[in-house]
Amino acid sequence: MEAIEFWKMSGSGNDFIVVDNRDGVIQEKEMGRLVERACRRRKSVGADGMIFVVKSEKYDFAWRFFNADGGEVDMCGNGGRCVSRFAFLKGIAGRKMTFSTMAGPVSAEVNGRIVKILMPAPTGLKLDVDLEFLKGWKSCDFINTGVPHTVLSVEDLTNHPVTEQGRIVRFHNRFAPEGTNVNFVMKTGLNELAIRTYERGVEDETLACGTGAIASALVASAKEMVQSPVKVKTRGGDELTIYFSRKGDSFDQVWLEGNTSIIYTASLHDEAL
Repeated sequence: MEAIEFWKMSGSGNDFIVVDNRDGVIQEKEMGRLVERACRRRKSVGADGMIFVVKSEKYDFAWRFFNADGGEVDMCGNGGRCVSRFAFLKGIAGRKMTFSTMAGPVSAEVNGRIVKILMPAPTGLKLDVDLEFLKGWKSCDFINTGVPHTVLSVEDLTNHPVTEQGRIVRFHNRFAPEGTNVNFVMKTGLNELAIRTYERGVEDETLACGTGAIASALVASAKEMVQSPVKVKTRGGDELTIYFSRKGDSFDQVWLEGNTSIIYTASLHDEAL
């Protein structure tokens, strides 16, 4: 295999391998295994996920997004912010752009390291889900913000067993067969939340999750706990801002804003796979 040029990027603590594949050198059938091998930490590049930028006839570009386990998913908020900055800096798109995802078109605005993206409208809001509560839970809710998210309000976020309980909920029969991401949330201010997320496909806690931050903000709004814009502090210490319009239990114009970082640019060789 020829060496693959890539950027390693971080969106508020979520790290990704980003590849310009508009020439189609990496074939679709090869993507899943490539992602699974390249995202291994310590043995390869290591990342929460991998993004392939591909051509689009209708939009500035399209993407193929894969979690670290090699499974393709519809949407990733922080990945969307990273790929937007990548596309702008590479001259693929302008400062304002729209790109295609499996969850629908996503618009973005790049302002230096800060990137703001307009997410597809959320679906499937279910408050007070009937689930046997585990230690430390105060409530359990669900919403799909491009991918499925369970939101658990907890008493002590710092010391909560996120990985242990997250794995239980992620594979719970209530959310089969697709499974769910699991967010543990506390209200910390007037319109402020703190969050820790167990991510499906990574199968561990991550330092941030954009769609999880959105899910937590929207659920908190539906429960009359916060109003837009909502500040969400991630496990990695960064802050994401969620903007939205709400009518009853319906949400529209959902924007995710936060910081992005270019970690390094490099070449991936077959020895790392």
